Amino acid sequence: MSDPLARQPVATPAGAILPTAGTEFSFEARVSVAAPLVVGPSSHGLRRVVPITGGTFEGPTIRGRVLPIGADCQFVRPDGVLAVEARYTLETSDGVLIMVTNRGIRRAAPAVMERLGRGEPVDPSEYYFRTTPEFEAPLGSTYEWLNQSVFIGVAERRPDAAIIRFYRVL
Repeated sequence: MSDPLARQPVATPAGAILPTAGTEFSFEARVSVAAPLVVGPSSHGLRRVVPITGGTFEGPTIRGRVLPIGADCQFVRPDGVLAVEARYTLETSDGVLIMVTNRGIRRAAPAVMERLGRGEPVDPSEYYFRTTPEFEAPLGSTYEWLNQSVFIGVAERRPDAAIIRFYRVL
């Protein structure tokens, strides 16, 4: 599905026509996670590691499972923003392995961040959680298209999972 808010190209003051970006839904991943392991304060902030324990993903042209390997290495920055970098592997329904590196940030009012940190359910409208994934699919595979575009992820944190809706930037 195409982004209904996609804009038409715009002209610059010099008269050049520049394209604007829209998005297209690619798939949704439900990534199961274990409780965070708190490493402690570091030079970047409070460091945590969240083990990835499995999950599923599905979209119009792709589906499969999240393998139970990988982790989300996080730190809480001095400004209270959570910086994430998750590395994990997808296995498609036809057996193709796809590596994922997904970086992003989550921010909210301090009270909301505390609730999320305690593992409480929080409505996703109460926080901002966006990612910039990079996919590594085998060359020549049906999924090589993942290597050839920029994607954004709109994420939601649940007590035992992260749900990420991936969109290809047009």
